[in-house]
Amino acid sequence: MKKKLFWLGALLAGGAALVLLALVLRTYLGGRNTDVYAYLRDPSSHKDWEVQALSRCADAPFLIPTEGYIGYLWQDSFKLFHPHQGIDIFGGTQPGVTPVYAPYNGFLTREPGWKSSLIIRVPQDPLQPDRQVWIYLTHLADPAGTSLIDTHFPPGTSETPVKAGDLLGYQGNYSGDPSNPVGVHLHLSIVRDDGTGHYLNELNIKNTLDPSPYFNLQLNARAASNTPPLCAARGSSQPLP
Repeated sequence: MKKKLFWLGALLAGGAALVLLALVLRTYLGGRNTDVYAYLRDPSSHKDWEVQALSRCADAPFLIPTEGYIGYLWQDSFKLFHPHQGIDIFGGTQPGVTPVYAPYNGFLTREPGWKSSLIIRVPQDPLQPDRQVWIYLTHLADPAGTSLIDTHFPPGTSETPVKAGDLLGYQGNYSGDPSNPVGVHLHLSIVRDDGTGHYLNELNIKNTLDPSPYFNLQLNARAASNTPPLCAARGSSQPLP
């Protein structure tokens, strides 16, 4: 019996590893990596890949927070056992040019040491009103760590009310290492509450939620095709007046 359980466990672990390996290969070998590099080399040739800031796909709860190409998705894998916890929207511009807006009403916090990050507390999850969720946004700084966050939200900001569509700052490429900037983009994750009114660690994907239903877009790498995530029907994504 123990031997059977051992082999069953081994098969399940092996299957999970194969799934993760497939996601890594999909990202790197002719998958989203190829398209991200193509977009960053020449954004003007791929305008049809872009989503529009302050638009909403049909009846999605969240607004699109910034303009650009959604290059990486939730559950993408850049290395084994480290799936991507959110989505990356690449603006195709220099740091400090592409605006970032609040995707939903909530209460914004910027921890004292945060150069490029913000988090918005949403008291009632629009998809499950009996729980609280958090919207984490980052890379709003230049390579040297000079913040591109709007001056209304200095370090130490806590529980400042924001409305959907409020300007939060601008896309940047801060990675924590001035010699190794990332491509200019916004990273966004939807983070679970710990049950006591605080956000969980966004670096663990188990602490994040699939953003697909919040934006009415297929943003889960395990289900998405290699085509750019766009509203299902052209014209269903309408900017705010």
